[in-house]
Amino acid sequence: MQNQLKVIDKKVKTYIIFDRVHKTKVEVLKFMGKTLYLECYSGISGDMTVAALLDLGADQKVLEKALSSIRADGFRTEITRVKKSGLDACDFSVILDKNHENHDHDMEYLHGDHHDDHHHEEHHHDHEDHYHDEHYHDHEDHHHDEHHHHEHRSPEDIIHIIGHASMTDSARELACKIVKILANAEAKAHGVPLEQVHFHEVGAVDSIVDIVAAAVCADSLNFDEVYIPQLNEGRGMVRCQHGLLPIPVPAVANIITDHHLKLHITNVEGELVTPTGAAIAAALRTSEQLPEQFVIEKVGMGAGKREYECVGVLRAMMIE
Repeated sequence: MQNQLKVIDKKVKTYIIFDRVHKTKVEVLKFMGKTLYLECYSGISGDMTVAALLDLGADQKVLEKALSSIRADGFRTEITRVKKSGLDACDFSVILDKNHENHDHDMEYLHGDHHDDHHHEEHHHDHEDHYHDEHYHDHEDHHHDEHHHHEHRSPEDIIHIIGHASMTDSARELACKIVKILANAEAKAHGVPLEQVHFHEVGAVDSIVDIVAAAVCADSLNFDEVYIPQLNEGRGMVRCQHGLLPIPVPAVANIITDHHLKLHITNVEGELVTPTGAAIAAALRTSEQLPEQFVIEKVGMGAGKREYECVGVLRAMMIE
């Protein structure tokens, strides 16, 4: 048995516990899972996270099953390959019909007349750089009785939708955790009790899909540790439903404050960290301190949709 322990030593953690009955110390071994390092040099959003995790090896069939079970209309998803600053990356897009389009953060304010290309999580965009290895998941023919044209949903509404989606209990728990982090941040931003939160941005169909997809992909990869040293954010102002807001927007600032995420403000003009992205980071992170040395086993590249001075890619690394 001792020889076997030596062979698997790199894959286990050793814990010393005290047996109160026999008044002895007992050595307990726990097999280690995978370790994820999220490099957020270009910020983080829901779609970037999903794309990076898919590129890292998350089970696409499991994801498609979960997305097809979401009780909401007016969307389809698309997984493609794109070029970002000459780098090959995975792109995850939630394409909404006209009745469900989400224009909360008006990137036209920052970048001129590109109104049709930008949403809060930036799902609708130009596919000129896409290869045609595409995977569609069309929901336009699904007709459920769940909030057909609700632009405003409560956290309970969203958790109800998640509760009826086809996903593991652990993925569902993670998705609900992300929603609750967002809800608390919105409640704090608007100065209302949690039960009175009815948010537009998170309640939008594309954000619900991003939350479910991120949770399913992370659960599929089964990480034991997630390192997120810092979130890089832009500067300036962004236009939303309530007018102009400073970057980071209040919901992001509240999430960073409540969950002690480290923030680095860059010289990029525009929003790099979205509320959904910040909530996912807060829900996933187990540590901010990377090991002094590690081996990179695999890299996933998740493309952002906005064109900024930075590369616009979330890099997910499986490390050991």
